[in-house]
Amino acid sequence: MKPREGELVADPLVAKKLFAGEAKFVWGANSVEGLPPQKLPEIAFAGRSNVGKSSLINALTGRKALARVSQTPGRTREINFFDLSGQLMLVDLPGYGYAKASKELAAEWQHMIFSYLRGRPSLKRVVLLIDARRGIMAVDEAVMELLDKSAVSYAIALTKSDSLKPAELTEVKEKVEAQAKTHTAAYPALFATSAYKGASLEPLQCHLAALANR
Repeated sequence: MKPREGELVADPLVAKKLFAGEAKFVWGANSVEGLPPQKLPEIAFAGRSNVGKSSLINALTGRKALARVSQTPGRTREINFFDLSGQLMLVDLPGYGYAKASKELAAEWQHMIFSYLRGRPSLKRVVLLIDARRGIMAVDEAVMELLDKSAVSYAIALTKSDSLKPAELTEVKEKVEAQAKTHTAAYPALFATSAYKGASLEPLQCHLAALANR
C-alpha cells in the first residue's frame, strides 16, 4: 500500500526494528482512576468483542502471547498497556457491543473506554478494528461518531481479511472507505490485515511507528 498524500508513515526498516524490539506488559487498569501516568505516545486498539484486537497486537509485535487472546467474547475487562522499547505504548481496550454482557457491566465498560478515549492527551491514534466479514456495524458507527465528536483521530483496520476472496475483500474495502469519508476524525488510510497469516502488517506498522518517540 502506497502512502496517500499527507499520510504520516515511518521508514519500513525503522518500523520493523521498533515492533521487533522489546515489548512488555506494563499496566492493567479496570477504572479510569487506575490509568497509568502518561509518559509515551499511545496507540489504542478498539473494536467489537472478539474482533481480534489482542491477536493483531501480537501479530504486529511478532509475539504469540504478549496480549492475552480470549475465545470468550466480552472476557477482557481491563485496559492493558504494552511498552514498545520505551518509544510507544500500545493499548488494548476491552471490546464493546457484546450482547450477552449484563447491561450494568456493559455500561461500566463503555464508560471506562470512552472516558479514556476522550480524556487522554497522550493518545495519538486509535486503530478501530472492523471484522472484514461483517463490515461496519451499527455499534461501530456509533463509536466512530463518538470519536468524531471527541476529535480523536482514528485509522480503520480490517481484521480476518484472509477469510475473504480478493474480489470480496476489494468490495468490503471500497464500502468501508466510503463510509469512513463521512467521518471527520477518520484517518485517510485503510489497513486490511490478517493476524492469522501475518498479512499486510507492514503498512500499519509504518503508520504507527511514525507516531513513536525516537
